[in-house]
Amino acid sequence: MTDTLLDAVSAVAREAGALAMNHWRGDFEQWEKSPGNPVSEVDLAVDQLLQDRLAALDPEAGWLSEETADSAERLLLPRVWVVDPIDGTRDFVRGRRGWAISIALVEGGRPLLGVLDAPARGEHWSAAAGTGALRNGQLVRPSRITTLSGARVPADVVPRIDSDLVTVEKPNSIALRMAMVAAGEADLVATLRWGFEWDIAAAALIAQEAGATVTDARGNTLRYNSTRGDAFGVLAASPGIHAEAVSRLAERANSAFAR
Repeated sequence: MTDTLLDAVSAVAREAGALAMNHWRGDFEQWEKSPGNPVSEVDLAVDQLLQDRLAALDPEAGWLSEETADSAERLLLPRVWVVDPIDGTRDFVRGRRGWAISIALVEGGRPLLGVLDAPARGEHWSAAAGTGALRNGQLVRPSRITTLSGARVPADVVPRIDSDLVTVEKPNSIALRMAMVAAGEADLVATLRWGFEWDIAAAALIAQEAGATVTDARGNTLRYNSTRGDAFGVLAASPGIHAEAVSRLAERANSAFAR
């Protein structure tokens, strides 16, 4: 993985972020793909821009995006772009800051690079495998917390069983919540349901390269470009509390997985 390619993808992400910012808090068409699942014409415009720009950077790579009909062809290609044109669309359409452009390039089931551009927050995140993670050009690191009690979680509320955790700001974008763990601004992000690879691929690499531990909801290694393009949850945590978090959530995760 060359710095040149990461720089090129970062430039594409910034261009996409600028396109989205031109419409943010303005007038644009929006609708629901399903109840509670908003999308807008801006999502689609950003998706098309990303397809055009990223295909030019790596014409051999396949495509997996929230806003594009999936094709099994990607499973046969050497690499795949895993993209969410606007992760956190709910915040975007409501004029809130918690959204980001998310781009990962995956090879052999693992991300080679990941980029998040969050222009409303003034943040640009990037990582390439084996090189560390940056926010606005500065290296980021997770917290050194070693006890789960007192851990900071980006959430509106936590279940009573987890009342010893501390809530902090919660962007709608799960990618940004994971990036908060990478930068030591949160200690734990966990979801206990099936989700899509495009939500987490870039942020997972950024968090891992920063030094956080990232797995699925049951503590298993995440792999990408799967047949369905999904994964059972995600658990991103400061390394000193990941194992304890897996243990605490195990019964709930297994129950949710069985459903």
